[in-house]
Amino acid sequence: MSKVRVLVGTHKGAFVLTADGMRRDWRIEGPHFAGWDVYHLKGSPVDPNRIYASQSSSWFGQVVQRSDDGGITWQQMSNAFAYDGKPGTHQWYDGTPHPWEFARVWHFEPDPHDAQTVYAGVEDAALFRSRDGGASWHELAGLRDHETGSQWQPGAGGMCLHTIVIDPGDPQRIYTAISAAGAFRSDDGGEHWKPINRGLHSEQLPDPDRTVGHCVHRIAMHPARSQVLYMQKHWDVMRSDDAGEHWREVSGNLPTDFGFPIEVHAHEPETIYVVPITSDSYHYPPDGMLRVYRSRTGGDEWEALGRGLPERHCYVNVLRDAMATDALDPCGIYFGTTGGQVYVSPDGGDHWQAIAEHLPSVLSVEVQTLA
Repeated sequence: MSKVRVLVGTHKGAFVLTADGMRRDWRIEGPHFAGWDVYHLKGSPVDPNRIYASQSSSWFGQVVQRSDDGGITWQQMSNAFAYDGKPGTHQWYDGTPHPWEFARVWHFEPDPHDAQTVYAGVEDAALFRSRDGGASWHELAGLRDHETGSQWQPGAGGMCLHTIVIDPGDPQRIYTAISAAGAFRSDDGGEHWKPINRGLHSEQLPDPDRTVGHCVHRIAMHPARSQVLYMQKHWDVMRSDDAGEHWREVSGNLPTDFGFPIEVHAHEPETIYVVPITSDSYHYPPDGMLRVYRSRTGGDEWEALGRGLPERHCYVNVLRDAMATDALDPCGIYFGTTGGQVYVSPDGGDHWQAIAEHLPSVLSVEVQTLA
């Protein structure tokens, strides 16, 4: 029988949750790296026992950890993330120049074809690649050296490259998202980049339709339809049917179109999930009712999913990397909250149950489906 492994990064360590294919009885291991922020954990699609973890501390800096036995033991890898491009500056909130600095790794994306290759999105916004399993890192400096770089600004969480999506059918095509700059695409393995923000509209910008400067929260793609992208933006849920060349809003009947995560059903490319929160000022669900919203039509038409979720007095948030799906049938949907709960729906969102509670605030959730 298949097995599921859920990788949970929190503000005070990492946790590994496992269950068989029924997804009923869960074993929790951890915390690994207790007391540290673990922004992200992700396993290799080629070798599921190889897992990368971003261990971060305001006192001790950034540490890259790697496990080759499914999270049982860990070894520290290279932390040499030296910016290879021009030194440069970006604009801070008050409009003054701010030098590029390395703060932390926000997201790991292992290559879908090569177990030794992994990408890292960091703060301040840059993209790195390792071809030796994290032993050394090289910046793909064409992104940070892009001519629009002077127009990038930090979002509330810092200027971070938080999303990396690799086209499984064309590994030369890479998508990234930066807060707050927007979405970018490379068609040559990361050497050159183009902004893909046409159709995004951000009222808070002097020019709401500008090429860059939009606060994109998350991008998702179904591997069977790599031309179709979904986006949760700082206000607006968006969709592109041409690899990001054009975007259109699909927020439809959502109670609010502000949120952080967006995810696609493993077997239904037109079924997507978001978690709306009240606003960019109030980071909690509308009316204190925790709901996941599902569209079976690729957007516009949404239904609330709440069976098994808190009905009232719930004031948690779900962060951008804290939702994932498994590859079982029926598809399982998972998310973690800033209140320390991890929920699963083993039937595509119809019913929910907590599989972990009282954890530290959850930063990321990734799922591995194991044979």
